[in-house]
Amino acid sequence: MLSTPVAQGAQSSETFGAVKKLPTIPGALEAAALEYPNKGHTYLLDDGREAFWSYPRLLERAKEIGHALQERGLKKGDHVALILPTAEEFIPTFLGVSQAGAVPVPLYPPMGLGQLAGYLDHCKHIITNSRSKFVITTGQIKAVIGTVREGAPDLKAMLTFSDLDGDAKLFKQPTVTLEDPGFIQFTSGSTSKPKGVVLTQANLSHNAYSIMVEGLRKNDDDVGVSWLPLFHDMGLIGFVIAPIMHVVPVTFMSPMQFLRRPATWLNALHKYKGTITYAPNFAYALAVKRVKPDEIPGIDLSRVRVAGCGAEPIQAENLRTFAKHYEKHGFKESAFVPSYGMAESSLAIAFATGVPTDRVKPDPLWNEGRAVPADATDDNTLEIVGCGKKFNDHDLRVVNPETREVLGDRVVGEFEIRGPSVTAGYFDNVEKTKEVLSDDGWLRTGDLGYLVDGMVFICGRQKDIIIINGRNYYPSDIEWVASKVDGVRTGNVVVFPTNKAGLDREAIVVVAEAKDISNAEALAAAVRKEIQAATQLVVDDVVIAESGTIPKTSSGKVQRSKARAQYEAGELKKKTPDGNVGIAKQVLKSQLAHLKLSIFGSKSGSTK
Repeated sequence: MLSTPVAQGAQSSETFGAVKKLPTIPGALEAAALEYPNKGHTYLLDDGREAFWSYPRLLERAKEIGHALQERGLKKGDHVALILPTAEEFIPTFLGVSQAGAVPVPLYPPMGLGQLAGYLDHCKHIITNSRSKFVITTGQIKAVIGTVREGAPDLKAMLTFSDLDGDAKLFKQPTVTLEDPGFIQFTSGSTSKPKGVVLTQANLSHNAYSIMVEGLRKNDDDVGVSWLPLFHDMGLIGFVIAPIMHVVPVTFMSPMQFLRRPATWLNALHKYKGTITYAPNFAYALAVKRVKPDEIPGIDLSRVRVAGCGAEPIQAENLRTFAKHYEKHGFKESAFVPSYGMAESSLAIAFATGVPTDRVKPDPLWNEGRAVPADATDDNTLEIVGCGKKFNDHDLRVVNPETREVLGDRVVGEFEIRGPSVTAGYFDNVEKTKEVLSDDGWLRTGDLGYLVDGMVFICGRQKDIIIINGRNYYPSDIEWVASKVDGVRTGNVVVFPTNKAGLDREAIVVVAEAKDISNAEALAAAVRKEIQAATQLVVDDVVIAESGTIPKTSSGKVQRSKARAQYEAGELKKKTPDGNVGIAKQVLKSQLAHLKLSIFGSKSGSTK
């Protein structure tokens, strides 16, 4: 059993070498409040209000929350589940739990009534398996998820944010060390039930240093701007924990604000002089398609020096189109930072700069697992975005997935990583931990790709490979081809194999969400033709579906195994009631649903 360790006697922050400082989360907040009292967070609320929280105010509120929890019996090392939709509530609560030496367990908010049973099952799984002693949420969400208490023997109480009005002066500060757990990040469950990744204060501090100092080379003028959800590691570690540890002020807006009006992201970058921002691949495409010139009058994006991209497959075409479109507003393509990371490595594994790509021949890649460079005369090529090189003090290699033999450059295999950012394992799950962690610390990522002079190129997930007549096909490649067909919603395609068709091999199914399903037959034919032309693969079934059909994880990744199960059960062609349309819309629905249902939302972030 992997449990969260409790160590005693260490300093709350330590210096390794001459300059590398590794604070704990509580130590970092204390230092920021003392040394930088005029910096902090700006929250752009959904009702149009703006709230500035300085580091001293954040620290005081964190101690109030910590004291309120201590009064209710919270002890150092206890686990606390957080289901809070807004940054103004989530961040102080996360910091308050951390300040008290307890372990936050973030969960995503409910998305609607249509799949409430599935959400309750998800909640119960995480709350029970994390052994959470408390759940902190909003009053409306508490009313909906009350049944999760059944079968959760460790759960003492379900509290709301408004319950946490303690006295900062009475707060008792425990000793928090680098060996203590920082929080438990449950994986998104795109291929299996979510597993709890235990990240220590040291894991988080090392990764924060890798991100802010080595990767982004932060400076005193940097300002972050983020709409990423805080229950996911890219938003939480990348824009809350790492910036506090390295004193970078951040402006937060909700995913709902971005999705409803993508121009708000660009206007925030302009107004708050943002220099660092991050988004998944789809967001850059959305910011081109859905932003009108009159929504961004006179914006200046010339200060943006880091426009990170991660969390899903990165397409060079999307990034280049964004750069060209906003070049007149001062945006530079060199600002892009394609990134590779995963929860088991705290967050970041490698960063690139600009849009580095490798053009390779498809046949050797799919047939032989070799990334053979294409030349100028090749008409049929694949362009794969490079995600950078490993950080200092970390190791990265590509191995044969079966033999674990280390492979050379341009040979496709599974990435393995090792270093101080890597988790020691999954909470209370020895079996799964042994599956991914070797005795000498190498973590099996499950990601397939290759290296070129240390540069990471991702091809896909090992479990997702489709093998037809001895050829390996990566679903992400096929999905991208289908996404380019006129009439298909970009990024809303899922490809998977199935045995249901009764063939002597696995049948290949493509599900594509359409902008308009009135001409589904012609669109399906166009998708088949485009895929065959690009990959020589003849797909067996093309399902043209309504928006919201494809199931996705809380972090916006398509759930191929779930899509396959729904297809085989004859359910996939139906629009799912809650509209699983990715990370931004899930949060959008959870925050807007109270307008009709009066059950979701929260007092500080609800739309009036």
